[in-house]
Amino acid sequence: MRARDITIGALLTAMAILIPVAFRGWLQVYYPPFSATLGAHVPVMLSMLFGPGVAAMVGIGSTLGFLFTMPPVIAARAAVHIVWAVTGAYLVKSRRWSFTGALVATAPIHALGEALVVIPFGFSLYNAGVVVGVGTLIHHTIDAFISLVLARVAGLSATKAKASDLPGR
Repeated sequence: MRARDITIGALLTAMAILIPVAFRGWLQVYYPPFSATLGAHVPVMLSMLFGPGVAAMVGIGSTLGFLFTMPPVIAARAAVHIVWAVTGAYLVKSRRWSFTGALVATAPIHALGEALVVIPFGFSLYNAGVVVGVGTLIHHTIDAFISLVLARVAGLSATKAKASDLPGR
């Protein structure tokens, strides 16, 4: 990873930690074991444009942000961000997938992963599959739209998403 990618990763990580802290109780839906904080996936999704290492870094930061503010089951769900973000980053890096395509492809990984991770915490299959799985799919879609808009405004694309491609570089 280049220094610029690490710097961008650090900024996105800071956002991933700050969003659940700043939006706690505001722009947040909490229905255990489901929670949705508007924009919480955006830094993780944008990190996919900068490679798997940056995506892993931001996914870990997202997990920490939720660990600081929510019960352990929510932090465990956030740990799934590492898996789907790294997967999405590899898809984008392959240059066979657009950013949009990677966001669509990672949605079921995200939803299924979060649904499965709540089961060991004693939640029913209904709560896991319907409440968490479907809720996560909807939340992923909303944050993907926000991420696509921000990526377009920032001039980022899946085919050339290096830090040096940011406007003004």
